[in-house]
Amino acid sequence: AYKPGSKKQSSRDNDDDYSSTRWSGKPSGDVASNEDEIDPLDSFMAGLSSTSSATAPRPAAHSSRSNPSLPHTSSAASSISKSRKKSLACDDEQDPGVEFMGSKKSLAQRVAAAAATAGYDSDEEVYAAAAAMDGANNPTTAGGAAVKDSDDDSDDDSDRFLSAEALQKRMKKVDSLPPVDHSLITYEDFAKDFYEESPSVRQLSNIDVTNRRRALEIRVAGAAVPRPILTFSDCGLDPLLMEVVEKSGFSDPTSIQAQALPAALSGRDVLGVAKTGSGKTAAFILPLLQHLLDQRALEKGEGPVGIILAPTRELSEQIHREIRRFAKPYGIRVAAAFGGLSKFDQMKALRQGVEVAVATPGRLIDLIKSKACPMNRVTFLVIDEADRMLDMGFEPQVRSIAGQIRPDRQVLLFTATLPRKIERLVTDLLTNPVRITVGMLGVANADVRQCAVILPSESDKAQWLTQNVSAYVDEGDVIIFASQRSRVDTVQASLVAAGVRAVSLHGDLDQHARMRVLDAFRSGKEHVLVATDVLARGLDVRTIKTVICFDAARDMDTHVHRVGRAGRAGDKEGVAVSLLVKGVPEDARFAAGLIPGLVMAGQEVAPDLYDLAMKDPHFQRGCSRRKGG
Repeated sequence: AYKPGSKKQSSRDNDDDYSSTRWSGKPSGDVASNEDEIDPLDSFMAGLSSTSSATAPRPAAHSSRSNPSLPHTSSAASSISKSRKKSLACDDEQDPGVEFMGSKKSLAQRVAAAAATAGYDSDEEVYAAAAAMDGANNPTTAGGAAVKDSDDDSDDDSDRFLSAEALQKRMKKVDSLPPVDHSLITYEDFAKDFYEESPSVRQLSNIDVTNRRRALEIRVAGAAVPRPILTFSDCGLDPLLMEVVEKSGFSDPTSIQAQALPAALSGRDVLGVAKTGSGKTAAFILPLLQHLLDQRALEKGEGPVGIILAPTRELSEQIHREIRRFAKPYGIRVAAAFGGLSKFDQMKALRQGVEVAVATPGRLIDLIKSKACPMNRVTFLVIDEADRMLDMGFEPQVRSIAGQIRPDRQVLLFTATLPRKIERLVTDLLTNPVRITVGMLGVANADVRQCAVILPSESDKAQWLTQNVSAYVDEGDVIIFASQRSRVDTVQASLVAAGVRAVSLHGDLDQHARMRVLDAFRSGKEHVLVATDVLARGLDVRTIKTVICFDAARDMDTHVHRVGRAGRAGDKEGVAVSLLVKGVPEDARFAAGLIPGLVMAGQEVAPDLYDLAMKDPHFQRGCSRRKGG
């Protein structure tokens, strides 16, 4: 039988008994017709009640599908037996997650179990419920990991320059998962090398490869790094998956895709360091789906096979949407596991069996603790926006989750910056990785033209914005970043009063409200989104042309990710505007940090920006040393 994505077949591929147990099912139909179907998540959002008293319904994407298997031949639907369908059904009475909660007798545990049937407004509630269900009367027991709430924007002005000690006080303790002794577990073999160079790539000489990497601004390290691909057809993807790629409007691979795809499809661990908006999501979604096509079908009580970790709800929801679009023709089931939506529904979806789980670390740990997410079949782990993950204090959780997965798994880790703590994580979690760096580290997207507007006073910002934002809206959608939640609402209200279609997004909104705001912005109903830095990482809206920093970012890494909202996937028309105020030390410090990045990106440094930077003592001393003073 034809086995998708397995040109280089493992010895198991010739075993008839093994092949008969692989996922096999009837495709969901023509790709175009799939795109016309009602998106389950959109249907879910449309059905939300405006009242907060009703429990939010489960997204249809989490429910059992009528055809949960994967295709290998056009007639493979006959291989799905009634017993297999029955085994995939969710039996509430036998659901281990429900039994787990029901077995707890203490008052705190009963409260947590009741809370699990409703939606959560923050991960803090999730952690509290998990601690109660574990019978942990002391929430700060030894061995707990200090982590920051993934839904805490930390976007108040008072947070912008907190000391490490002050930040530590805002952390809370969460018990890590108990370690797993993998030497006591016998894991079944699995294949992860599905790549065979196409003739066009194979004929590239070493000089050709060097020139192509130089043109794509790629630097690589590691043993036997594959040559970069020229087109998506060079990947050798399954034909149906390739059809989805073509219908999604993908043309030439971006820099990170050109090098990461062949490495990941070869079964290698990958460290990808690239600017935001570079197409990293497709660089891990396509290899993950190709990986899934070769794995044995899930049995009852198994799954997922692939785990994608993201630092925030918004990024998790966005990845969830994207991967479902590519997985739909195969009937691959994808579950979202993050705060703000019903944990009980997520537990039931995972217990039914899903091939992929897209999760935030806190919620995934909670689901693992409640025995709703078995990890014995996981062979593919993605850690997206790893630098943001660690900035938010999730390193102990990420390490704890990775420790639950078999040691020979495949790991892809993507980050926009490479601080020392990321290097340590890479050393500990990845095995002989292919290291791919696109562009220069810590430099904002060179495809986005940056400028700074220096204003006399703080009050002049609002006036400048209302006078100029309409001109930017004419070019495309606009995102405005402010440092405080209250300032977000104030800026949004002033824009609406001026006749601008604007919405706001910050941490005070529950998850359903956030999703409604994002849907309105993505669909074009609203043209301006005013937000805190909760959105600075991962948001992918191709129509965004302008980023306006109403308040300067707290650090240059945050600024890099803000700027990355424009110029997505090679768009050369993005603009980023930073509003700075004379005489404000924080703005002078920001200007001092911005100038080196502009110089390295080959962009102009305006005289008034340089004058403001000279107000920063460190920048001034540096300039004096360079002049020999």
